[in-house]
Amino acid sequence: MDTDKLKVKPGSRVKLIDRHADDTHGYTKEKASRELQQYRTRMAELQEMMYAEKKHALLIVLQAPDAGGKDGTIRTVMSGVNPQSCQVTSFKAPTPIELGHDFLWRVHKAVPIKGDIGIFNRSHYEDVLIVRVHTLVPKSVWSKRYEYINVFERILSDSGVTILKFFLHISKEEQKKRFEQRLEDPNKMWKANPTDFEERKLWDEYIDAFEDALSKCSTEVAPWHIIPADKKWFRNLAVSQLIVEALEGLDMKYPKLDFDPSQLVIK
Repeated sequence: MDTDKLKVKPGSRVKLIDRHADDTHGYTKEKASRELQQYRTRMAELQEMMYAEKKHALLIVLQAPDAGGKDGTIRTVMSGVNPQSCQVTSFKAPTPIELGHDFLWRVHKAVPIKGDIGIFNRSHYEDVLIVRVHTLVPKSVWSKRYEYINVFERILSDSGVTILKFFLHISKEEQKKRFEQRLEDPNKMWKANPTDFEERKLWDEYIDAFEDALSKCSTEVAPWHIIPADKKWFRNLAVSQLIVEALEGLDMKYPKLDFDPSQLVIK
């Protein structure tokens, strides 16, 4: 797959209506399933090398509308990695202590150390999304945050953190279908939240906010990727391929030994 087609070109203006949420780029489910397994195997190999070398970190940022598939992406794509060096952070409503700091304080603490993979299930982008839609702070405050985010991500990149940002793009119709499935399936009913159904009424406002975030914060060091996510199997394939491509681009090597293994004798 040509993953460049998923990338938001820095400086471009995103209109999500022009991106088809059910696009599969010519893949069938069977072909995607075969390639996904190959990418997961390769990802595990590359993760071990990154953990051993300890020169790089990988930060994966997931944003999506409610029921967009963030949890499913993490569960499926990352199923083969070593949890010892992979941590998932979910950003809920900020605590009183977090509100007492700048909006990036709680985020910076969760950035992975060199050798590790960090996954943000929601992220610092909530401070230009839900904060904007619900006017939790004035426009004069949230409108400056795009620039702050770009500078923050540049600092991370300069410090050895590779940033992959995925917007899981689902249609309003697909969201409705997934909400209905939650209400009908006893095993999924626990996920149903009346608040999510209320947020759905603000779909257009959220789309405007997503489009601005994708447009203003896709940079050379931290580009956004818009992942068609109506088809879960294609979503998983696209995300896994992009992760493997990013890790392979780091040109990692296992560290050189400071001893001669041929001289060791195990008794």
